[in-house]
Amino acid sequence: MSRLLKQFQAAAALAWFLLAPLVTALKIAGSFNVLEYNPLLVATQDYYKGDAQVVNGGVADLFGSSNIDLAGNAETQALRQYANHKNLRIIYTVVEVAYRLVASNKAGVTSLSDLKGKKIGTIPSTSAAYFVQRYLSTAGGLADSDYTVVSGSNCNSAPCGAGTLPYMLAHGSVAAVGMWEPTLELAIEVLGSDAVVFQNKTVYQEVYNLYTTAEKLQNASTRKDIVAYLRALDQTAQLFTNQSASVIPRVAKTMNMNEAVVKAVWPVHDWSGGLASNLLDVLVPEDQWVAKVDRRSPISKDVLATMIDASVLAEARSNKSSTA
Repeated sequence: MSRLLKQFQAAAALAWFLLAPLVTALKIAGSFNVLEYNPLLVATQDYYKGDAQVVNGGVADLFGSSNIDLAGNAETQALRQYANHKNLRIIYTVVEVAYRLVASNKAGVTSLSDLKGKKIGTIPSTSAAYFVQRYLSTAGGLADSDYTVVSGSNCNSAPCGAGTLPYMLAHGSVAAVGMWEPTLELAIEVLGSDAVVFQNKTVYQEVYNLYTTAEKLQNASTRKDIVAYLRALDQTAQLFTNQSASVIPRVAKTMNMNEAVVKAVWPVHDWSGGLASNLLDVLVPEDQWVAKVDRRSPISKDVLATMIDASVLAEARSNKSSTA
């Protein structure tokens, strides 16, 4: 009996060894430091029927050695990667965020034009830095040379320490800050009645997308998993949009943030999902800014258009598609 048991165990081990390479799981990268990645996580936990893992990272990891299948990031970093990786594809818009700029009334700021000659805090080379430049030039009529950009860091929970944008604004080292949430909300709260808030989503709204590569989509098995994952994201979008009271505490716990702060910034986010209809119009002028920062030539509109692949979402929403 012992001999038979050993033979069975050996056979089972061999079978596992042979079949293990056939067992695949989606590996999804998203920065654990931003609110925008949360639908990626909830989709894997609640709605996706396959095996999936969310790891800390971003769009750059699609081209590393970590075997990432999908990645979430703002469009700024995608443009930076697309310059060298024309196989990058946008397949889903996870969330759109209407960035805000908050200034200090004590610094003499009551309108955007008052920022001329002032220091403005943000994180260089990011979507926040692009927002500051585009917002001030389009809505404020200010040239880049009219103000000084100062680098600071984000803050997800109070009290925000030295070097963070809310701290810098409260202590007068900058007159205004432009950033994603909840850093901006915390800056507003620390200033109190002294806060002057500017926002216009028609000028700029962050488009946090889900990305993959052309090669991943050409692989029939991987594409099937990705299509099923987009269905899960559609379900997650409904949850985030229509049942915010149930999901806000969960997100706050995941992010180790104050629940009241998460609730305050929720309306700044459009969690409806899908694929942003104006995506190409966002990418074209933004790439001109990224190209200038990265000292390269801008990418043409026709080439940028190939980065957007709407076929995956269409397949996910088709009645002919099988469920995961």
